[in-house]
Amino acid sequence: MDLKPHIEKFSRRFAEVEAALSDPKVFNNNLRAQELAREYSRLKELVATALAWRKTVSDLAENRKLLESEPSDSELAVLAAEDIARLEHEDLYLARMLQAGILPPDPTDSRNTIIEIRAGAGGSESALFAADLYRMYNRYAESHGWKVEPMDASPSDLGGFKEVIFGVNGTDVYKRMKYESGVHRVQRVPATEAQGRIHTSTATVAVLPEAEEVDVEINADDIEVQVCRAGGHGGQGVNTTDSAVRIVHKPTGLEVRCQDERSQIKNRAKAMKVLRSRLLERKIAEEKAKYDSQRAQQVGTGERSEKIRTYNFPQNRVTDHRIELTIYNLPAVIEGDMDGIIGPLMTRDMEDRLAMLTL
Repeated sequence: MDLKPHIEKFSRRFAEVEAALSDPKVFNNNLRAQELAREYSRLKELVATALAWRKTVSDLAENRKLLESEPSDSELAVLAAEDIARLEHEDLYLARMLQAGILPPDPTDSRNTIIEIRAGAGGSESALFAADLYRMYNRYAESHGWKVEPMDASPSDLGGFKEVIFGVNGTDVYKRMKYESGVHRVQRVPATEAQGRIHTSTATVAVLPEAEEVDVEINADDIEVQVCRAGGHGGQGVNTTDSAVRIVHKPTGLEVRCQDERSQIKNRAKAMKVLRSRLLERKIAEEKAKYDSQRAQQVGTGERSEKIRTYNFPQNRVTDHRIELTIYNLPAVIEGDMDGIIGPLMTRDMEDRLAMLTL
């Protein structure tokens, strides 16, 4: 990929943004000033990376030229070869950073996230697997310094979850977690299996960027709010007050329930947050469907709509079917060590988006 035209483009844009920020009038509009400041920060980093990449490319060319002109066993040739190996690594790394910067930023990447896990096929084992996924995401969030906020849960009899909904707040949460949406499959011997047979169960994961009020407009007449007593396990206060909230969005039929807080007001606020995020996710899905249709017409598609990942306990492996990646360290993954999966998924996503730019 020829990076030079892209470098020239965002270098020009950097100069424009820098000039705009030097005008005191721009700060009369705080929102506009903040947008420009964020763009300036991003472009400044890209320009610095571009300068470093150009110097690396120049140094690489000089060392290759020197290597060709010197005897292979000379001291200069040995030093040049060492520099070439180092510079080739830097060239690849800086070029990848520039390619990532070329892509328009996804405005939802910096959003906090709402994650919904639901038991699928497999009965009680599916519910236990949903609990494993919930624990895995909690550990992953903890390793990145993110905050997890429980919202609603429907426990199963054996300690699993029929459904669990929670928020994750922090830096670049949706940017990393969005690849978890889909059907997760587990293959293992359940604790209740007397004959040691391997069972296959599933759980579904939905990852929603947290919506802001400006993203989705919800008319008061379009929602029906019901209050009831919270159910399930809990301490004092549970089942004694009408604190649980159920909201139905009439135009879409979407239904949200929240009972995590003892306060009806807090539960309503959380339920509205989930509803807005689900509506935003629908909006994004419609736009993505148009994009996927266009991409399929031009380059085809190999994505699977279901079973994005398999967790096989007897073979100690995790396989992500979207990128055909297999890791033979399932216990570490289930304990939240997921960067070895999410990193390659982010790389593939970037490569696919870059391919679209060159079509």
